[in-house]
Amino acid sequence: MLWAGTARAAALPSRQMMRWILLAWLVYAIAWNFILLRKPLRPAKTPPPAKLPEGPLRLLIIGATGGSGRQLVDQALALGHHVTAFARTPAKITTEHANLRVLQGDVLDHVSVELAMLGQAAVLSAPGHKRFFGPSRILSDGTRNVLRAMKSARVRRFVCESSLGVGDAVGRLGLLATFLFTPMLLAFYFHDRVRQEELIARSEADWIIVRPPVLTDGKARGRYRHGLKVGNYIFGNRISRADVADFMLKQLRDDTYLRTAVGVV
Repeated sequence: MLWAGTARAAALPSRQMMRWILLAWLVYAIAWNFILLRKPLRPAKTPPPAKLPEGPLRLLIIGATGGSGRQLVDQALALGHHVTAFARTPAKITTEHANLRVLQGDVLDHVSVELAMLGQAAVLSAPGHKRFFGPSRILSDGTRNVLRAMKSARVRRFVCESSLGVGDAVGRLGLLATFLFTPMLLAFYFHDRVRQEELIARSEADWIIVRPPVLTDGKARGRYRHGLKVGNYIFGNRISRADVADFMLKQLRDDTYLRTAVGVV
């Protein structure tokens, strides 16, 4: 009896400690999401959008070795476009096609980005990295180089993959992602996403930011929803990289979401 009473007494501080830990985590999660929260992006004053010519285009794909990047490369080639796949490690690109040029370079190296930009009609960007646990500016600094090169080469159309859960889409990844996965694994990564989006919005490009939820390697279904208010505050959504690539490629000549950040689920 004495042992049982002692065990119960010892358990009380443990439960109380757990409550404090959960409360501290909740405060931290809310604080990080507040940092990620932004008003809808306000585009810079720019001239009317440039119209791309009919027929196949010369496309530069940034992040071509990533999951979304590979889909962009393959689908763009299937549509007849001429693709320059920009990659730090070209050997990771196994696709072979007469209209494919694989170019080695680093998005953080402005010179290599400038060379890749020459002669392009548009840019599709799906960069990523695995430096999650610490501050990073890879996405924003790389995008700054891309935008600078676009301006020099007079390339206007820019379609960039971002994510729900940042900017004015905070919370739209669902409760579990908002209060657990984002603050635990993606806090610094998403913070750089915010900087990246704000850089794009201040640019002179004809930009469209595409914000998907959790990405999968599933096949393209061709059925997805898109808009400025898609996503779910309670339940998370998933979408295949193949479907995101399909939507991004359709934005090359569609001005419906020009200079906005659009969700796709």
